Amino acid sequence: MDKASVRKLIVGPMGVLPTPFDENYQLDLGIMSAMVQRLIDSGVTHGKGVLKIASAVGEGPMLSDTEIPALLRTAVKAADGRATIMLGIHYKDTIRAIEEAKMAQDMGAVSLQVTPPIWNMPSQQDMYDFFYDLSNAIDIGIMIYHTHWMTGGFIEVETFEKLADLDNIAAIKWSVPNADDFDLMTKFTDKVNMIDNTANPVGNHKLGGRGYVQSYLDVNPKFDLKVWELLESKQYDEAQTLYDSARIPLHSMYELVNKRTGGQSILHKAMNELMGNPVGPSRPPSKTLTNEETAELKRRLQDIGWL
Repeated sequence: MDKASVRKLIVGPMGVLPTPFDENYQLDLGIMSAMVQRLIDSGVTHGKGVLKIASAVGEGPMLSDTEIPALLRTAVKAADGRATIMLGIHYKDTIRAIEEAKMAQDMGAVSLQVTPPIWNMPSQQDMYDFFYDLSNAIDIGIMIYHTHWMTGGFIEVETFEKLADLDNIAAIKWSVPNADDFDLMTKFTDKVNMIDNTANPVGNHKLGGRGYVQSYLDVNPKFDLKVWELLESKQYDEAQTLYDSARIPLHSMYELVNKRTGGQSILHKAMNELMGNPVGPSRPPSKTLTNEETAELKRRLQDIGWL
């Protein structure tokens, strides 16, 4: 698929799908299939959001080399060509990243979210070479995940300018260390889709961005589809008000829970369960919510009108 075609698909809210586990922390592929079909039935189809498999919220770094293909195969089959499926590839060297990317391509993924090879402690030339080699090895889209807060994960603007010219670099998950540099994204909007990762979908869209990551698409797809509809119609004040109505009370739950346990999936899994779509626990050492934390989360979901 050519870059222009992929860019039409990597748009809107990015749905981070939590990986379903049973009580023994093993994959529950039946729930994964049902989750994908539920989101598609709710309107998350091509050009109206992306379904991300094995992302950080999907506990991708905790999945084995056999679990990732099984999870992706299940999601692609459930989508049946109706939605954009993206696979997360986390901190792998060039050889292993290409192997996993080819696997994803063969299974029907439309695109990949790829983090820099931080364990190689890459120079900026290493960073360019990594994505250059990956882009040349496949024919599906790549969204670069700029994990600048990780040692070895920072990508300079000059490097991004070169990366944006590569054939299969279709999007950049945009975040910068200095908030004052946020508008540097305008250097790339004509070449790649800029996807916000700073909880600022309105500011991103105003500058030509084409989507945002920090969503609750897996929990309440109608909410984020409405936010995206307002953004596309440039009703920015309404979009900001709606986004903040859920983002502020739900995200602040992390501050409460993270004092006791970490893990990016635990709140998404708890919210799904409260919404009637349980997906099981997170893998240790992450914990599930306590009764008190669950009650507080339920209260917040009720306050914003989701229950």
